[in-house]
Amino acid sequence: MARLVRVVCGTTSAEKCSQEAERHGGTFCGKTTRMMAAKVLLEVVVNVALWHGCGMWHLANMFTCESDYKVTIQVFKFGLQFVMDTFDWKLTIKRNIIMLKIAGLWPAGDETYKFNFYTLYAIVSILTFVYGHNFFQSFNIIYILDDLEALTATIFVSLTEMLAILKSYYLIQNMKILKQLMVTLNGDMFQPKNLRQKDIVEPSLNSWKMVYTVFSSMTMGAIFFWATFPFLDKSVQEHRLPFLAWYPWNSKISPFYEMTYVYQMASVCFICIVNLNIDTLIAALNMYIGAQCDILCDDLRHIHEFADVNARLISCVQHHKAILRFVGNSNQFFNWIVLVQFFVSAISIGMTMFQLTVVAAFSSEFYSCLFYGNAVVVEIFMYCWFGNEVEIKSSNIPYAVFESDWTDASLEVQKNVVFFILRCQKPIKVSALNLFYLTLDTFVKIMRTSWSYFAVLHQVNEQ
Repeated sequence: MARLVRVVCGTTSAEKCSQEAERHGGTFCGKTTRMMAAKVLLEVVVNVALWHGCGMWHLANMFTCESDYKVTIQVFKFGLQFVMDTFDWKLTIKRNIIMLKIAGLWPAGDETYKFNFYTLYAIVSILTFVYGHNFFQSFNIIYILDDLEALTATIFVSLTEMLAILKSYYLIQNMKILKQLMVTLNGDMFQPKNLRQKDIVEPSLNSWKMVYTVFSSMTMGAIFFWATFPFLDKSVQEHRLPFLAWYPWNSKISPFYEMTYVYQMASVCFICIVNLNIDTLIAALNMYIGAQCDILCDDLRHIHEFADVNARLISCVQHHKAILRFVGNSNQFFNWIVLVQFFVSAISIGMTMFQLTVVAAFSSEFYSCLFYGNAVVVEIFMYCWFGNEVEIKSSNIPYAVFESDWTDASLEVQKNVVFFILRCQKPIKVSALNLFYLTLDTFVKIMRTSWSYFAVLHQVNEQ
C-alpha cells in the first residue's frame, strides 16, 4: 500500500507514516474498498498537515480523480481511510426517471404508489390524456370504415397511442419489481470494482444515451409537424384538427375547436412521454444486463490475481446468479409489452409507408408521417439491439474464464471452473413470452412484415 498517501513530513512510505502517527499518539491506517488488495490500482496524493496540538490529522488539501467514482479521504482522530464511493447506475437514466415522474408513473424514492396527492395526480392525468384521447379516436373509426385513407390515417397512429395504456398498466403493476431492480443495480454485487471496469461499461451507457437522444428527436419532430400542419397547409381555416376523432360536442366551432386542438396535442405529448420513456427504460434494463456481463467477464479474466482464487470464483458464480435473477425480473415486467409492441410496430410501419404515398409530397403532413415512421423504427431497433447485446456479451462469459491462468490453480478450483463453464454455455436471451427473442434477426423480420403490409394496402388502394 506504499505511496497511497503522502504526508507533509516528506515521507511516502506507509511504514514511516505509521511510525510518525504513533510518535504523536495516534495510529495510521490505509484501507481500500472495492479495489484489489494485491495491487494499488489508483494512487491519490493528499497533502496532510499534522496538528501537533491534539494529535489529529488535519486535511489541508485533497485531490480527487474526475470520474463517476468519488474518491474521498475521511479524517479520524487516529488516522486516514481511503474510500471509493458507490457507482450510481441510475444516474444514466436520470432524464428517463424525471419524465416518468412528470407522467405520474414513478413514485418518489424506492417505494410504490400510496394514498397521496401524487397517486391522485397519476390517476387523473392518465385517465384524461391516455384513456380519454384513445377513446375519442377509437370511437371515430365507426364513421370511417368505408374510407381506406381516413381509416389508415387513424389506425397507424392510434395503435401506438393505445399501447400507452398497456405500457402504463404493466409499469404500475410491476412498480415494486422495478424499484427493487434499481436497488439491486446500486448494490455491492453489481458495482464496478475498479476504474478499468468503469471504462469497460462506459460505452454501453453512452450508447443508451445516444439512442435516447435520437428516439426523443424523432418523437419531438413528429409532434411538431402534427401540431403545425393544419396551420401550414391552411386547413386550420376549415377547423381541421391534427387527428381524426369523435367528440360529444361540435369541434368545428369556436371556442370548442381551439379547446379540442389543445386537448389533442396535450394528450399526444403526454402519450409520447409515456411510450418513449417506458420503451427506453426497458432498453436500459437490457443495457444494464449487458454491462453486468462485461463486469463479470473482466472479473473472470483477472481471477488469478487474487490470493484466494476459489473464493473469488464463488463470488463470480454468485454474480452470475444475480444477473440471471435480474433478467428474470426484468422479463416479468416487459414480456407482454414487447410482444404487443412488435406486432403493433409491424402494422404501424406498413401503414405509415402507405400514408406517405397518399399525402402531398413534402408537405407538413408528409414530414409528420416521416418522423413518426422513423421513430417507430428506432423504437423496435432499440429493443432488438440491446437484447442482442445481452446475448452476445453473455456468450463471452465462458471464454473469459479461459483467458485467465486458471490452469495453475488448485484441482478444486479447476473442477469448479469446469462446472461454471458448463452452466454458462447457454447464453442469456431476452424474449417476449418465449415466443421470439430480442435480436437483430427479429428486427429484420419485423421490417419485412411491414413491407408486406404496405404492399397489400398499396395494391388495394390502386384498385
